[in-house]
Amino acid sequence: MPVAGMAGGGLLFLIFTVVISMLLGANPRQLLEQAGQQQQTQQQTRMPPSAENDKDAPLKKFVGVVLKDNEDVWSVLFKKHLNARYEEPKLVLFTGAVRSACGDATAAVGPFYCPGDKNVYLDFDFFRTMERDLGAKGEFAMAYVIAHEVGHHVQNLLGLSMKIQRMQMQASQEESNQLSVRLELQADYLAGVWAHHAQQMKGILDKGDIADAINTAQKIGDDVLQKKATGRIREAAFTHGSADARAYWFTQGLKSGDLEGMMKTFELPFSQLDPKRMQ
Repeated sequence: MPVAGMAGGGLLFLIFTVVISMLLGANPRQLLEQAGQQQQTQQQTRMPPSAENDKDAPLKKFVGVVLKDNEDVWSVLFKKHLNARYEEPKLVLFTGAVRSACGDATAAVGPFYCPGDKNVYLDFDFFRTMERDLGAKGEFAMAYVIAHEVGHHVQNLLGLSMKIQRMQMQASQEESNQLSVRLELQADYLAGVWAHHAQQMKGILDKGDIADAINTAQKIGDDVLQKKATGRIREAAFTHGSADARAYWFTQGLKSGDLEGMMKTFELPFSQLDPKRMQ
């Protein structure tokens, strides 16, 4: 998410962009096309650098490991619980801009998953921005973001993404936003499920990893980002969930590792998705 050269409204643009871009999945086409139209003529996808001068080489290696861990976990869970073969998503690394089945997107969109082509799109500048401007630090902070996008892939494979998009077409704006929140919190839960089983299978977690993931989930809560952008909070405009809700559902998935528990984000009354309001 390049921020060089931004002045004045640049910070507000960054915050609003993060609201849209972080962990996208419910209805990506409109958002991606909108972002792509804004900067498409100014930025172009660049050819990847050679291996010897590739500053992102360590990140590429790390992302590859995280995706492999996701593939291993979800392959086991799909076979055990669904008697199905897990189809891993394709990873697309880009710089500047990229074209997906969900539309054209610039690097400002950040990591996203496109149900149309089943690809996870990553721009490494976003991770640097996430650490520098949001205070979301640590390797497992990045792993959480990637696992969330893979969570959207799982939703897509299970038919949930398309179902929710059809429901949103018939819903009011506020109802559509609530459906988006449910889908995003479910992806947070699935990221936790992945971490639970990856720890059991491979012992991936080091001291402080979970704290880094929870901190990241909280930093990208709608309430936190809205407060930074406008100084006030509008719950009706939430599309991803509050800081407390995001951290809570990731933690629930991490603690239980229960795949079936993912449906709780759709079974509970909307007001009870936030742990502060649970009875």
